[in-house]
Amino acid sequence: MDSCESLDLEKFLTNVDRISELVKEMNSGDMVTQEKAVEKADCLLASLKEEKTSINRTVINTTPSCVGRPGNESYISSESPEKFMKALEKDAEERRKRRQVKEKEANALKEKGNKAFALEDYELAFKFYTEGLEQLRDMPALYTNRAQALIKLKKFKEAISDCEWALKCNTKCIKAYVHMGRAHLGLKHFTESRRSYEKILDIAPERETLVKDYLTRVDLEEKKALQEETALRELNDGKEGPRVILDLLTKLDRPNEHNLYYCGGLELLTHAVTCNTGQTLFRLNNGFSIISGNKNIQSCLMLTLKELHSMDLCVAVLRLWTKVCSGNEENQQLLLQCLSTSEQIVLLLTSTSLAIQQECLTLICMYCQSQHGRRLVIENLDLIRMTEILMDCVCKDDKSRSMALSILENLAGENKFRIRSRESITKVFAPPFEYLLENVTASSQGLLPCLISVIGAMSVDEVVINKLASREEFWKSSFSAMGQCASCEYRSVLYPLLDLMINIASNQASVMREYAVVGCKRCLVLLSDPDGGIITRAVGLLSVVLPKSAAATQELVQQGVVKRLLKILKVEGQTSSRYSIKAMAVCTASGQQACEELVKLDKRLVTMRKLLGSSDELVVGNAALCLGHCLAVQGTATSLLGTDCVMLLLRHAAGKSKRVDVQQNAAIALGKLCRVEPRHTEKLRELSGLEILHSCMKLIT
Repeated sequence: MDSCESLDLEKFLTNVDRISELVKEMNSGDMVTQEKAVEKADCLLASLKEEKTSINRTVINTTPSCVGRPGNESYISSESPEKFMKALEKDAEERRKRRQVKEKEANALKEKGNKAFALEDYELAFKFYTEGLEQLRDMPALYTNRAQALIKLKKFKEAISDCEWALKCNTKCIKAYVHMGRAHLGLKHFTESRRSYEKILDIAPERETLVKDYLTRVDLEEKKALQEETALRELNDGKEGPRVILDLLTKLDRPNEHNLYYCGGLELLTHAVTCNTGQTLFRLNNGFSIISGNKNIQSCLMLTLKELHSMDLCVAVLRLWTKVCSGNEENQQLLLQCLSTSEQIVLLLTSTSLAIQQECLTLICMYCQSQHGRRLVIENLDLIRMTEILMDCVCKDDKSRSMALSILENLAGENKFRIRSRESITKVFAPPFEYLLENVTASSQGLLPCLISVIGAMSVDEVVINKLASREEFWKSSFSAMGQCASCEYRSVLYPLLDLMINIASNQASVMREYAVVGCKRCLVLLSDPDGGIITRAVGLLSVVLPKSAAATQELVQQGVVKRLLKILKVEGQTSSRYSIKAMAVCTASGQQACEELVKLDKRLVTMRKLLGSSDELVVGNAALCLGHCLAVQGTATSLLGTDCVMLLLRHAAGKSKRVDVQQNAAIALGKLCRVEPRHTEKLRELSGLEILHSCMKLIT
C-alpha cells in the first residue's frame, strides 16, 4: 500500500468517526446541541465537496463555505435536521450495501490466497491478498495473511508494514504481533521480535505457553547469530583451529576413498571440534552435507556395506555427530530434520555391533538432555520403533540398559511423547515391564525403580492410565512383584511400585477386582512392616482397592485389618491417616463385625472423635462416616454421653466445609446419635442445635 492510499484510508476512517458523532448530537434533546450539530454538518459537507472539486477541476463548486453561510435560522428553515438525518441514513444504507459487496469479494480473494499459500505459491498468494485489500482496506486478516506470504518471500520490512496496518484496523490482532515478531526475527532484530511476542500477553494472558515457545525461538536464533559471528571472526583472524576444520572437511569431500581414509578423517575432525566455533564452522561449511553426500559413508550407515572397517566408519560418524551437536541447538535441528539421517539413527540402534549401538544411544541421550533436543527427537524419529528397541535394551543385562532407561525417563516427561505413545503403551511398554515384575532378580532390582518411574510419568496421560488399569497382566504381575519384594532383599522396588499401583488403581477399571483379594492380603502383611513409608503406601493401596471389592473387604476384616488400621490412626501421620480412615470407613460400612471390633478396640470412640477435630476435611468426613456406622452397635451411643461428640458433629454439620459430603456425613451421624440415644438431644438443645439437626435430618430420609 503506497502513501496516498494510506492517507485516503486514514481520512475515510476519520470522517466516519466525525459523522457518527454528528448523528449522536442531532439526536440530542437539547436544541442548542442540535443547532450546533447542523452547523458542523454543513461545514463537513462543504469541506468534502471542496475536496471533490479540487480533484476534478471540471466540476464547479456551487456550495457556499461555512464561513459565508447566512444565519443559522434561515439554514434550518431550508435544511432541517430531519432531512439531514434522512440523507445521512440513506447514505449510510448505500455504504452498507456497497461494503457487503466488497466484503464478499474480499473474502473470496482471501480464500484464493489461502489456497495458493497452502500450495506454497507465495507470489500468487500475495497477489490475491493485495487484490482483496483493494476491495476492502480495513480487513485485518488480509494484512496478516499478506504479511505471512511476505515473510515466506523474505520481504520482512514489507511484512512489518502490513502488520502495523492490521493493528490500525484492530489493536488486539494477535496474528499481527505473531507475524511482526517473525519478520523482526528474519531481520535479526531480536529485541523488537521479543517485544512483539510479549505484547500478545497483554491481549491474551492465557497464551503464555505459546509466547514462551516464540521467545525460546528468538533466543536460539540470537545464539545462532552470535556463534556464527564469532566463528567467522576467528576464521578471518587466521586462527589455526578453524583452518584445520576447513581443511579436514575439504579432504573428507573427496569421493571413492577407502573406508579407513574416511575413518581417520572423521576421527581427526571429531578431535578438532573443541568448542562452539568448531561446531558452527562445521555447519557453515556444509559438514552435514559432505557426510550425507558420501556414498561410502551412507552405505555403512544403512548397514548395507559389509566391507572392512564399515562398522568403524559408522562409529566414527556417530561420534562426530555427537560432538558437533552437543549443546548446539542449530546443529541438532539440522541433523535430525534430514530424513535420511533420522531413519539411519533408528536403524543403527538395531545393529548387532555393540559399539555402534552404544554410540547411537549416546547420541540420542545427548539430545534428551534438553527440552529442545527432546522435542526434536519426538518430532523427527520413528518413536514407536525407537521405544520398542529401547525397551529391548532395558530387558538385556548389558551396558546399553542404563542409557536406554535414561532416554526413556527423559522422554516420558514430555506430553507429546505420552500422546504419541498411547497406541503403543500396551504393545511396546507393558509386556516387557510386566515380565520384569513377574521375574524380579538381583540384576533387575536396580533398573525396576527407573522403569516404574517411566511408566508412572506416562500414566499422567489419561488414555495411558486407562489402558494400563484395564490390563489383567499388569495387576497380576504387580501383585506378584509385591509378594517377591516383601519377602526378600528386593525391597527398594516396593516404594515406587506401590506408588504406581495406587495411582493406577484410582482408575475405575473393574479388571482389578479379580486380583483384589490377593493384593489386599499382601497389603495387610505390609501393614506390620518396620518401614513407615511402606506401611503408608500399603494402606494407601488398600484405600483404593477395598471400595472396588466387597470380597476383599470381608476377607481382610476377618483377618484383623481393623486393629491394624486403628494402630496406624493413633500414630497421627497426615498421609497415613487419610488412607487409613478411608479404608476403615469401607470396612465399617461392610458389616457389623468391623463396627463391633472398632468399638471394642477404641473405647468411647476416642480416636474417631479425635479425628473429627482434624484440619483435613477428607479425614473428618470419613471419621464421621465411621462413627455413624458404629452407632449401630448396641451401647455405643450411650457410651458417648458426656463426651464432646455432639459438639464436634454439630460443628461440621453446620460448618462451611468445601466438601458437601463432610457436612452430610456429620449431619447423618448426629441424627443417628440423637435417635439411638435421645439424651444426646439435651446437649444438642444446650448448643442451640435443634434447628440445625432438623434441617440435616432431611439427609437421612
